[in-house]
Amino acid sequence: MSRRLTAVPGLALSLALGLALLALPHAAAAQPQKAGSAKPAAQPSAPAPGTPAANGPAAATYTPAHLALAREVMLSSGIARSFDSVLPAFADQIRKQAVTRPELSKDLDEVLASLQPEMELQKQRMIDIAARTYASKFSETELKEIATFFRSPAGKHYVEAQPQLLDEMVQEMQDWTQDVSEYVMVRVRAEMGKRGHQLQ
Repeated sequence: MSRRLTAVPGLALSLALGLALLALPHAAAAQPQKAGSAKPAAQPSAPAPGTPAANGPAAATYTPAHLALAREVMLSSGIARSFDSVLPAFADQIRKQAVTRPELSKDLDEVLASLQPEMELQKQRMIDIAARTYASKFSETELKEIATFFRSPAGKHYVEAQPQLLDEMVQEMQDWTQDVSEYVMVRVRAEMGKRGHQLQ
């Protein structure tokens, strides 16, 4: 991470997530609610009593067509790519925690490999939650229009270019933040100086 970024903790992540939401046409103003837990994709029926899935978008009832369109749009937009990096990161973290016990390495790798199908179900669970969140923000008609865009050559090109766009925008945001912070500080010092105050 660059020196400039450390001046604004979490800037890259926040920007990346914010820009990722822009993958949806007309979605810039929408701020999805934090979705609660839901059952894995393999069990789309009602959540078991006592689970938090009754909160947020998962509590609403949508037609199968509405949910299918929401899922298509969410996957087509490229936002689901962010889910792909989460589980491998967890595995890497577990490996790092066990680094002081190299004798565990072989068994740990085998266990992590054996858990891949379960981890895939967990990813599908998040995809289902995200699809319901999309369904809560867009009508079926709107989702049809958005899906049409993502099926088009321009929409596909947009999604393909998105990772590079995000990388470049994060860098530009870092540079802009540094420049603006310096500019504002200079201006504040100048104006405070006019009032007889000297700032460090």
